[in-house]
Amino acid sequence: MRTDDDSWDITESVGITAVGVAAMRAVESRRPDALFRDPYAERLVDAVGSGWTEIMRGEVRSESGRLYGPMGAVLIARTVYFDEYFHAAAADGIRQVVILASGLDARAYRLEWPSDTVVFELDQPKVLEFKARALGGERLSIERHEVAVDLRQDWPKALRDNGFDPAAPTAWLAEGLLRYLPADAQDRLFAEVVALSAPGSRMALNIGRDQRADSAEIRELQARRSEALAAAGITVDVRDLWYSWEGRSDPRDWFADHGWTVTAAEPADVLTGHGREATDVSRPEMNRHILMTATLGDDN
Repeated sequence: MRTDDDSWDITESVGITAVGVAAMRAVESRRPDALFRDPYAERLVDAVGSGWTEIMRGEVRSESGRLYGPMGAVLIARTVYFDEYFHAAAADGIRQVVILASGLDARAYRLEWPSDTVVFELDQPKVLEFKARALGGERLSIERHEVAVDLRQDWPKALRDNGFDPAAPTAWLAEGLLRYLPADAQDRLFAEVVALSAPGSRMALNIGRDQRADSAEIRELQARRSEALAAAGITVDVRDLWYSWEGRSDPRDWFADHGWTVTAAEPADVLTGHGREATDVSRPEMNRHILMTATLGDDN
């Protein structure tokens, strides 16, 4: 269970979730019809080892099936949506990028950025140390800064101390983050992003819809995921890592109320828009998730 001052590396607690997402990206990247290519994902997962490599290679089955299924469809749609978000931001001239709780995100390496782009990656020190070891020797065509900080602490100061320019428009990303923050920390994070954002800045994020009353179907899907992880020797229930829904703001309303223009997307629409079927089996899971972009106009 979570505590106020907990920390983790890539093999425990919230760090494990980053490995799971990287494994999914590796699986998708192998498909002939892949909606994105992440050549670093497999390398990162292999560096973790344990049962994750077996999961990534499809060697682990529970009695109920594979680990990835409906949730995999959500993660694929999420990745595509945020990749396109960054492509659009770069096309519009934004050259400063901040990835909050970057985990094993390899976008600084795998996306085609304008050469004058600066990417800041924020995460727990041990997580960043792991990624640096796993991707050691890789050359970047852009400037990348690692900012080792807990987002529940004074991360704006750490970001500025590492060269962040609050006068420049920024493309922010909070991918797979918000449910791992308490409600008050979520809103504080939003306020700190707004305080650091110059006109023209953008924020992209995802969050699940209110899940206090999950259906029996959803609970069954969650049980299957836990069962498949256990078959690989990984004992974690992601729900134990989440903070309560009580008092949590809807990000769409929060940013709209603070003068940002909000655009939301449905994961199923992202998939079908790229020619990938959103199956009847995956739709209940996809319908639980929101993808969102907010933009701060030049007149704010």
